[in-house]
Amino acid sequence: FLNQRKYTLELLEDTGFLGSKPATVPLDPHTKLSATDGVPFDDPSGYRRLIGRLLYLTHTRPDISFAVQHLSQYVSTPLVPHYQAATRILRYLKSCPAKGVLFSSHSPLQLHGFADSDWACCPNTRRSVTGYCVLLGSSLISWKSKKQNTVSRSSTEAEYRALASLTCELQWLQYLFQDLNITFPQSASVYCDNKSAIYLAHNPTFHERSKHIELDCHIIREKLQSKLIHLLSVPSKSQLADVFTKPLHSPAFSSMLSKLGLCSIHHPT
Repeated sequence: FLNQRKYTLELLEDTGFLGSKPATVPLDPHTKLSATDGVPFDDPSGYRRLIGRLLYLTHTRPDISFAVQHLSQYVSTPLVPHYQAATRILRYLKSCPAKGVLFSSHSPLQLHGFADSDWACCPNTRRSVTGYCVLLGSSLISWKSKKQNTVSRSSTEAEYRALASLTCELQWLQYLFQDLNITFPQSASVYCDNKSAIYLAHNPTFHERSKHIELDCHIIREKLQSKLIHLLSVPSKSQLADVFTKPLHSPAFSSMLSKLGLCSIHHPT
């Protein structure tokens, strides 16, 4: 079991939130942040320092990855709403300071990957957010939440960029396990909730509407043919990567964290 309980408690104590009212989710789904709406925050260096400490905490806390990467976009000119959203993360940490990742000793030797994107969610740049996670059996070993480098012209393109990022991560993990003399009996199962992206991955013919993402198409199709991955459809309500692409309400958020294997050994059962 891997966690940063001591670091979390020190962070709450240093920021004065050790006695604050706990929050159920790190980011309110109804909160809309932008680079222009709000009054400038009077302590920009303090905001940057707080975001930096939260970034370090994401090494064992994938549940705050999306919220922290979202707020890290505003470190150059933070506004009061950005700081208020950051304090919401601190209040969420107060509710579960010892939460971490559990690596089960009975996990089967099988890789599972979930990829998702939130299309054009950034109000300032209209870029999408890539989110993916990789599980070894039931143990979460890799995750990512990051805004894409370019604007996607369709939701399928945004999903495809997320799939390509996950495919590269799975290829790197395969090389890593090969160095450890570990081989997998089956291809990695990759789950996506966008059927258009799945059809495009299996279709070798490129047309006008997909030529601009031809590079990602080639990467995914090549790994499909080499049996590195096996692409499968999954319902949106079962898409575990949703945690890394958008803020969720408490019931769905708690359910996703449970499926990802996040827990607290200090929490009463």
